[in-house]
Order: sequence, then C-alpha cells, then structure tokens
Amino acid sequence: MKILMIGRGVISTQYGWALEQAGNDVTFYVRPGRINQYGDIVNLKILDGRESKKGDLVNKSWKIKMIEELSSNHDFDLIIISVNHNQLSNIINWLEPLANSSTVLIFNNILDEPLNSIGSIPKEQVVWGFPGAGGSFINQNTLDGGFMKNIFMGFIDNITNKNRYDIVTRLFKNAGFGISEKKDMRNWLWFHFITNASLMAAASKVGSLNDLFDSTSALKDFTLILRELIPLMGAKGSKVSSITNIAVNLPAGLVAFVMKLALAKGKLPREIMRSASGSENLKAESNVIFVRDTLDEARRLEISLPRLESL
Repeated sequence: MKILMIGRGVISTQYGWALEQAGNDVTFYVRPGRINQYGDIVNLKILDGRESKKGDLVNKSWKIKMIEELSSNHDFDLIIISVNHNQLSNIINWLEPLANSSTVLIFNNILDEPLNSIGSIPKEQVVWGFPGAGGSFINQNTLDGGFMKNIFMGFIDNITNKNRYDIVTRLFKNAGFGISEKKDMRNWLWFHFITNASLMAAASKVGSLNDLFDSTSALKDFTLILRELIPLMGAKGSKVSSITNIAVNLPAGLVAFVMKLALAKGKLPREIMRSASGSENLKAESNVIFVRDTLDEARRLEISLPRLESL
C-alpha cells in the first residue's frame, strides 16, 4: 500500500517505520524547509510491543522519504493524520482539495464533534483510529519512544465505508498489530481526551507524567479531576460505560493504588509515558492547550470544574 504520513512526528514516525517494515511504501509530508532541517535519517530507540509485553528494543537508523508538496494528482492509497488536536483543523483545511480518493485515517485526539472536524472531506473516506504509542525526539533526529500491541479503531455513526475500514485494519494486522475495536468511537475519543486532560493536569503539579506515576497523592488528584469531568461527557451528548463510571467513583486512594501497580517501572505503558515526558509538544499541551481546551468546552456547556480551574 502507498501511504502518506502527515508530519514526521513521534506517532507518524513509529507507525511509519512499522508499516514500511511490513512491505508498504511510506512517505512523510513535512512543511517547506523541513527536509533540509531534518535530514533523511531517523535514529530509532523505541520499544516495540507487538511481540513482547515489555517491548523489544529497536535501536537502528532508518532512512525515510519526505516530500514538501503534495501533488493534486497523487496516488496515495492512505493518508494518516496524527497531530496535536489543535493542529487538526489547519491540516484538514490544507488537505481538503488534495484528498482525492485516498482513505484518510484520523489517528489523534479529538474534543470537538468528529464529523465536523474533517471539513469537506467525504465522511465515507474517513476512518477513525487512535495509536497505542508515545515518545519524544530527544534531539532533532533521535526518537525515544515505543508502541504497544494494539491500536484502537471504531465507527462513528456507521458512516465510514466498511471496505475502507477493513482495508486499514488489515494493514495494521499484517504489520503485527492487534485491533481494539470500539463500538462508539466518538464516545471513546471524548473519554480519552478528558482522561488525558486529567493526567496532564495532575502531572503539572508534580513535574511530569513519569513523576505522576510514582506519586499516590498525584494519582488521587488525577482520579478526582477525571471524576469531575464525567458530567462533561453527558453535556456533549455522550456517556461513559457503567463499568467505567463505577471504576472512576471508587475511593480515589484505591484507584491510585491500582494505577500505580499497572504503571510500575519496567512495564511498557510506563516506559512509553516516561519517553513522552521529554516531549516539548507534550509539555505545551499539558500546561496550556489540553487543559485550556477542556476548560473552554466545559464553560461553553456550563459545566463546573473547580479542581481543574484551580490549576
């Protein structure tokens, strides 16, 4: 398959590498001037979780293909967008006249109504997913990160063309990934967003996500902030599952204890979060964008968030 990754970011680079290793033709679109700035070599220092729960270390240099202009008559089968949520509208505005017949995989956080976030790109061409990965560039060309076995995918109002969806799921399965399919992808994306906002808000008090996972009091803060955000789901016309609702409302100390065990040092999710703690983009989102946009949405819907406001 001929694949275009939008940007040479952490997520795009890791999945681009895995998909190319599986025999696909992968190209990165980058902003004008970035090819000379980046160079065509990426040094990968990542944990590959497709075969091992702890992740197999990949330590190698990878030569990538980049373009700075997308032709109006391109023949990419799949375009993958994985950017910070606040960058999505600009990417969509640029891509609208260039999407052609390509399948477009939206592979990032979304707080807005997803179907409104894709502009005039035909809804039938869009597939919805989310990565199980993270990390940071520790210098311009060295990526410290990792990815887990599964990615997350699902339908929104059953609008996506089933054939396109199946092609994308097969693509990732053929590359060794599992698919965790969500019945209501809109609901899952929104809950994931408020969970991230809660994590980042709690992490901002202790310095980093890595420090958060070592602090029982900070994990309790996370639980209480997330609990406060649950009504936002209802105000947006969605809801969390009864099991999730029960879990979130357990004593905060108990939730913190379970999370501390699940995210103990040496486990792959913790190592991915550790590597992501070095990301300047993550710091920017945690301190300003993620929490700010969550607060703006709550104010718009008249939901009170005193804990988040206090930060």
